[in-house]
Amino acid sequence: MSSENTAKLPEWDLADLYDGPEAPGLEFDLNAAEKAAGVLKDTYQGKLASLDGAGLGVAIAAYEAMSEIVQRVMSYGQLLHTINTTDAEIGQFFQTLQERVNAITTDVLFFTLELNDLDEATLTAQMADPAAARYAPWINDTRAFKPHQLDENLEKLLHEKEVAGRGAWVRLFDETLAHLRFDIDGTETTLTDTLNQLTDSDGAKRRVAGKALANGLKDTQRLFTTITNTLAKDKEIEDRWRQFETPAQSRHMANKVETEVVDALAGAVSDSYADLAHRYYGLKAKWMGVKKMDWWDRNAPLPDDAERRFSWDEARETVLGAYRNFDPSMAGTAEDFFTKPWIDAPAREGKASGAFAHPTVPSAHPYILLNFHGKSRDVMTLAHELGHGVHQVLAGPQGLLLGNTPLTLAETASVFGEMLTFRAMLDAEDDPARKRVLLAGKVEDMLNTVVRQIAFHEFETVVHAERQNGELSAERIGDIWMETQTRSLGPVFNFDDDYRMLWAYVLHFIHVPFYVYAYAFGDCLVNALYAVFQDGHPGFQAKYLDMLSQGGAMHHKELLAPFGLDASDPGFWKKGLGVVSGFIDELEEAL
Repeated sequence: MSSENTAKLPEWDLADLYDGPEAPGLEFDLNAAEKAAGVLKDTYQGKLASLDGAGLGVAIAAYEAMSEIVQRVMSYGQLLHTINTTDAEIGQFFQTLQERVNAITTDVLFFTLELNDLDEATLTAQMADPAAARYAPWINDTRAFKPHQLDENLEKLLHEKEVAGRGAWVRLFDETLAHLRFDIDGTETTLTDTLNQLTDSDGAKRRVAGKALANGLKDTQRLFTTITNTLAKDKEIEDRWRQFETPAQSRHMANKVETEVVDALAGAVSDSYADLAHRYYGLKAKWMGVKKMDWWDRNAPLPDDAERRFSWDEARETVLGAYRNFDPSMAGTAEDFFTKPWIDAPAREGKASGAFAHPTVPSAHPYILLNFHGKSRDVMTLAHELGHGVHQVLAGPQGLLLGNTPLTLAETASVFGEMLTFRAMLDAEDDPARKRVLLAGKVEDMLNTVVRQIAFHEFETVVHAERQNGELSAERIGDIWMETQTRSLGPVFNFDDDYRMLWAYVLHFIHVPFYVYAYAFGDCLVNALYAVFQDGHPGFQAKYLDMLSQGGAMHHKELLAPFGLDASDPGFWKKGLGVVSGFIDELEEAL
């Protein structure tokens, strides 16, 4: 991508949250939150059971208002730190914010604990009033954790220690990764630029990038191994005290998805490794003229891929056009992200790698982070994160407590945005060779979203299970990584010892344990959902946008029912995987 186009990439402006770390409004909000927390404690501690329904509704609304203030503050700190992870002063500012907010929220920790302790008869009577009934989904989700709740003093201890415990280890991981530099032909490169070179059309450059990535991670393997062991043990201790049956159970509950549904998904995907990943990468090896591929060639462009580069304007119009063809109002919501400074796209020193959409708070708006290099995958990443952004905007009117969408359904909106964009690009292409490249690219994205993420889930599952029996060596973690990844990707790859450390840069393992299956959940669900759309389901667009607007106010069964879909159906996941298999069939026929 030319420097001219790179210079035009948008950068976000966080002023809609605060003008800067020294902004008077930031200090004002921290003081306001501190005061609101004190009022909540003085007014309601020990008294929730004595309130009538209207009173409970007022109390929850006050709790929500206080929570929105602290989430606005923390959103600002997190976003500022994300693009300045190597700046020591901003790191100190972010840590100080976390400590102040932790102290504020400790005062209101009683609220959800006491809500969970309400007996059913009292709560049923309170819920007869519309003011309380409005919050029923949030109350039910909160009370689902009642069996795993500790006494108030223990909850306070865990909460207060977060900033010096788990939170501190996560910060160490982020800042270590941001400071890492990888030696590519004598030039020190960031993680983002190194990963980008793994998709270069020049095989020699991919090899150099792969070796550089592996060597850079090996240099810090002791630290990454310690972080992983510490966080896994920390989770094991807390899970044991809370009596969770498995390390993943708390994530399933937060995602409002049953363990058996996730197990069915993971089982269906792992049973399909040979039909999906092994088969596709076998085709790719033939296209590349080799019997076996090196691991750094997994995301290599196909030999006949012209490796078209997209300017930012082209990427924007491609995604907005796809959204517009689906529904003009959805495109209108998406357009705000481009006409307003809500996206940060350039890859630069000190900025975190990857991409995300942060919802911030309903009274503001989401922000999107990208590392845009102009490749087709970057266009798909833009479509993905914009799907999150649109979802977050539409769910905003639900309020902070009800608008928070479980990870599984949050990934549905993002993957659906990718599918719309892919179909638009495929339909606009007349050249059969180029169509094949686009289709192959989509298959690779789907394999990265489904197969690779379930393999990540299997890796996490084994690591957390074995950590219960003692600390894991870097060698053992590498063994687990090699076992799970080679089984999923298949025999067509050469996996040397350099591949053993690539688990270390996967952010989700550290930030949100057991997040990764949500990607596979969303992809397979979207395949089924898109098939319903293609079949001309009446009123699909309106139903889809209504589903997004529900945020976290409904269970996946309720949300999917209008489309005739049921994720608890054992055959549901196989239907979704059948779409990927069908695409591979098309590629085999074209070979």
